Amino acid sequence: MSEKRNVAILGSTGSIGTQALDVIRSQNNRFQVEVLTAQNNADLLIQQALEFVPNAVVIGNEAHYHRVSEVLLPLGVKVYAGQAALAQVVEMESIDVVLTALVGYAGLMPTIRAIEAGKPIALANKETLVVAGELITRLAQEKGVNIYPVDSEHSAIFQCLVGEFHNPIEKIILTASGGPFRGRDREFLQSVTKEQALKHPNWDMGAKITIDSASMMNKGLEVIEAKWLFGLSAPQIEVVVHPQSIVHSLVQFEDGSIKAQLGLPDMRIPIQFALSYPDRLKAEFPRFHFVDYPALTFEKPDMHTFRNLKLAYEALEKGGNAACMLNAANEVAVDAFLKDRVGFLEMSDLIEQSMEKIGFIASPGLADLVETDRETREITEALITKK
Repeated sequence: MSEKRNVAILGSTGSIGTQALDVIRSQNNRFQVEVLTAQNNADLLIQQALEFVPNAVVIGNEAHYHRVSEVLLPLGVKVYAGQAALAQVVEMESIDVVLTALVGYAGLMPTIRAIEAGKPIALANKETLVVAGELITRLAQEKGVNIYPVDSEHSAIFQCLVGEFHNPIEKIILTASGGPFRGRDREFLQSVTKEQALKHPNWDMGAKITIDSASMMNKGLEVIEAKWLFGLSAPQIEVVVHPQSIVHSLVQFEDGSIKAQLGLPDMRIPIQFALSYPDRLKAEFPRFHFVDYPALTFEKPDMHTFRNLKLAYEALEKGGNAACMLNAANEVAVDAFLKDRVGFLEMSDLIEQSMEKIGFIASPGLADLVETDRETREITEALITKK
């Protein structure tokens, strides 16, 4: 990789976005920031733009436009606001790669627009493939666009497949930490608080993803994402709980051989690999040493207690707009849990009940998925209000 790559970071003020900027800061001879976007965190967006001086920034919440533009326009940084601007900015000719680090359904439309513009995607937004996997993968093939996974598990699978793309996969094994409630029963989970759920043992992530990890929904979404990234069926995707989070995932081939990718829990590694592929860049990240981890353990996930993983497999098997329903209901349920409106176990009940109320569409188009998302959110919110 000789010339610098111009990177657009959608969601630059979140956990993945800030770590991506760490990577770019340390590899400034390889990358430069072309676009930064944020929804509400105008102060951090301004701070980032003052350091990296991108071509353009987008603040999603238009109420912050004046404050952002007042600081940045004199520097020659273009400033835009609103959701339409977020979807349009990814089409800029100067962008070489788009890192989609937005949380949830919000990442769908900008990712579609970036693919339509022929931009390679570094995908940290698993919900894009959960909601519209068939549509996204088909569009990427039509446009000749590569999608490089940033999730640590999918990056691990991708790294294991380098040099093996011609060899059929027998199955993949996604590892899960088990979150803060590993080994706990339903009675214990009945009364857990959001403060307990937000204490992840290994990873530093945003609130929504941390709650998803605690409920195992994060792993369920990753199962669905893996189907579309690697062209697999549900029986080819296995989940094992690995509390140390050192083995990030594994691939088993038809001869029975298994490849694994290992490393300390550090999202900067998969971010850098996605941005620099096919090169591996020298980095000063902390190194994993086997002697520091004398025991690496693995166990089956408890899908009876953590029902979200089971619901995700069911949505994957059903296909159509089922995973879109799952994601929308989950986003509303997590938001309600974080606002103390529902209990931890109630999130799974809400998701299941909502999915039973939405009409199934076997081959949805984009308009169908947008409507499914809207209707599911409405129904889930109504179920919460009734409680």
